[in-house]
Amino acid sequence: MTDAPRIRIREIELYERPVVLRLPFKFGVVTLRECPQAFVRVRIETADGQSTWGAAAEMMAPKWFDKNLALSNDDNFDQLRGALRIARDAYLAGGGAATAFGHFAHHYDETLQAGAAQGYNPLLASYGPALVDRAIFDVLCRTRQVSFYDAMRGNLAGIVSERAEFAGLDIDSFLSQLQPAASIEARHTVGMLDAITPADLHERVNDGLPETLQDVIAAWGHRYFKLKVGGNIASDIARLEAVASVLDQLPAPYYASLDGNEQYADAAGVAELVAAIRARPSLKRLWSSILFIEQPIARKVALDVDLRAAPLGKPVIIDESDGELDTFVQARERGYRGVSSKTCKGFYKSVLNAARCAQWNAQAGTQASSPEGAPRYFMSAEDLTTQAGLSVQQDLALVNLLGITHVERNGHYYVNGMAAQPASEQQAFLSAHGDVYEHSHGAVRLKIQGGRIALGSLACTGFASAAMPDFSAMTRLVSGGAPA
Repeated sequence: MTDAPRIRIREIELYERPVVLRLPFKFGVVTLRECPQAFVRVRIETADGQSTWGAAAEMMAPKWFDKNLALSNDDNFDQLRGALRIARDAYLAGGGAATAFGHFAHHYDETLQAGAAQGYNPLLASYGPALVDRAIFDVLCRTRQVSFYDAMRGNLAGIVSERAEFAGLDIDSFLSQLQPAASIEARHTVGMLDAITPADLHERVNDGLPETLQDVIAAWGHRYFKLKVGGNIASDIARLEAVASVLDQLPAPYYASLDGNEQYADAAGVAELVAAIRARPSLKRLWSSILFIEQPIARKVALDVDLRAAPLGKPVIIDESDGELDTFVQARERGYRGVSSKTCKGFYKSVLNAARCAQWNAQAGTQASSPEGAPRYFMSAEDLTTQAGLSVQQDLALVNLLGITHVERNGHYYVNGMAAQPASEQQAFLSAHGDVYEHSHGAVRLKIQGGRIALGSLACTGFASAAMPDFSAMTRLVSGGAPA
């Protein structure tokens, strides 16, 4: 392990700015049309007196962290602001020196307990530390003049078994063997409201960007897709048939995940959907192309349901159920085979779960591969509408480091790139990361060619970004109209 420096957290600033979607995005019980994006800036001080800033960003998505229908979107935004405040106050308290991971390990229980006192579930309470930890690691990389990839492979964070969840895992060996790739497949989300063909459009945005699934494939060349279902068998089958009518025209193989969005109460309901899909000749190719099923059962009961005897035919992963550091262990005992990586849940959790998959597969030996040829235990990479700039770059770098070969991307489709940002900020990111972005249709935006995103420039000093957002163009994070 690289000598992990002990650092002091000196300042934490919280910001936000509005994001307006060009297309409505329906997931689960919410239709999203606008949403704030949160930004965290952290200043650390090293033992030799260096003092530097780092940053992280994440959308404040409503009805994902907490799906209580009694709460409005604004209520959900305020919950996430509250989680950020809790993390800021915890990490600043005392001012003691610790490794980057040490700060996370020392404050994990505290932030979850403080969140619980406010009625926050663990997934929601983890949102604040997730951003603060990324900003801390960003600035740590900058002080050492190393990339995120090199810092992680050398365990600059000092990830050790300070917490029981990490005990028994050879983190140093796991990290040292990671080999990030030069590019990654983008898995395009087909939301519940998304138009499949031009015939589905009631009115056009007419901004020159793709507006249908057909447009997306023609413009960006995707081969990987994420298909959302809503819990009504008849409607879901009709929807999937419409999607298949487009995807089946692709001459090369395509691949998909099926996102249940917590719309089912038990395994029997999921099995009913699977049986209906398999009974339709029109869905034969689509079913054979599905890699896994994502979180079909509501989080409140998902870990009470044993999937091992359910005739689902595909591996199932948890996503919204993944609230605590040991949740994946519990899920595995119920027959779940995978778990999602999302930077909003914390990048140390992603590393922990990836190391678990490696260990479990190694222990299984010749049984490590499933009948479909994939590792028995695996991580998927999901989006939650990460936006161009710090958010999408840090998420891409994390999943790429962990060896995940395709990642759900939807933020670039539902939002018009960096069009709302100052021109100077757009140019800064384009100049620093010309392989990741392009300028088209009046704005800088994520560049996808042949269904892939190039990642070479993310191997820069810091946590995957050689540019910084314009904090002067943001507002301090607010709640109820009062500054943070």
